[in-house]
Formats: sequence, structure tokens, C-alpha cells
Amino acid sequence: MNKVRLEIVGLSYSQTQSGAYALVLGESAGSRRLPIIIGGFEAQAIAIELEKMTPTRPLTHDLFKAFSETFSIEITEILIYNLVEGIFYAKLICTDGTREVEIDARTSDAIALAVRFNCPIYTYEFILKSAGIVLDDETLPSNESAMTTPAEELLSSNPEGEYQSKSTEELKNLLQTALDDEQYELASKIRDEINNRKQS
Repeated sequence: MNKVRLEIVGLSYSQTQSGAYALVLGESAGSRRLPIIIGGFEAQAIAIELEKMTPTRPLTHDLFKAFSETFSIEITEILIYNLVEGIFYAKLICTDGTREVEIDARTSDAIALAVRFNCPIYTYEFILKSAGIVLDDETLPSNESAMTTPAEELLSSNPEGEYQSKSTEELKNLLQTALDDEQYELASKIRDEINNRKQS
């Protein structure tokens, strides 16, 4: 299977899940985005390294890196290899110079290590096709009512799970609005609902 390289595009506080964050990965040579919901600790670990901050004591991921380097083990790449029921699966590709080993990891931990080892992040095309969001620069016609209200406000009036009552066209309009507002977590939920309709 062909691998697609990803870059970290953004990290923002979740508007719908307390204590959670939306990590947005984007393909290096394209416009698709892959939003992943992660916990606060992992978000902090990623943000600290991205901002080149030095904590007073090593975080767990810093300890893992120090341990690995002490025994001459390098992480050469991170691979997000599967997506099952909304959960992403990742693995670390490691080497000690003589052999290569794959180690299963939570995606958030894998990415926290990727920024520390400065190694590339990859996924497969089928994951981007099923869970990716395409950024579209085209604006919707001005007569679309969904454009008059932010997507988050529209959906906040509907408890989670109740926007199934909206038409597919309305959901597509909401999806574009969420993307325009950089509400990637919300966009991923709308995308999932649209994909569920395609499968049924």
C-alpha cells in the first residue's frame, strides 16, 4: 500500500469534549486534513516539543527518548496504519542499526515521540479517503442559510447524534462552514455522518 506523508497542521482545544484536544494532521503534498481527538496530557507533550519548551523535569515521552538514545535505538518513522470505529492505530518503526522492529502505540503517543525524534509521520491512502477532510477554497452560494450561522452554533442547538435529521446537502454545507471556521473536530463528526449515509 502507498504511504502518504503527514505534517502537524494544528492543535486546538476541543469545543465538545472537556479536557480533549483536536490534533490536525495534513498531507504534505495535498489539501486533505486528518483530525484526531487526543487527551490533554498527550496534547501538552506535543505542544511543549513543538514550541521547543524545556520542562523542569522530563515528561514521559522525554524519558522514552532518553532511554532509547542511551541504548542506540532510533525511531525512523511513525505509521498510522488502521482506523476502526473512529479509533486510529499507529506503530513506531524502530531500529538499533542492525534490525528494524515495529512497536504498537497509541496515535497520540506516537506523534508525541515523532516530534521528539524528528521523524516522518505516514498513513495509508485508504485512511485519508475514509477519515480525511478536503479543504475546499470554493465559497458556497450566498443563498445557503447554513453560511449565516457558525457550524458550531448550528450543531450546538442539536445534541450530539441528533443532526442525522439534517439532509446530506445541509451537512455538506455545515462541513464547509466548520472547515472555514477551522473547527476540525466538528468537521470530523459531520464527515462521519456523511460517510455513514454513503455506506447505508
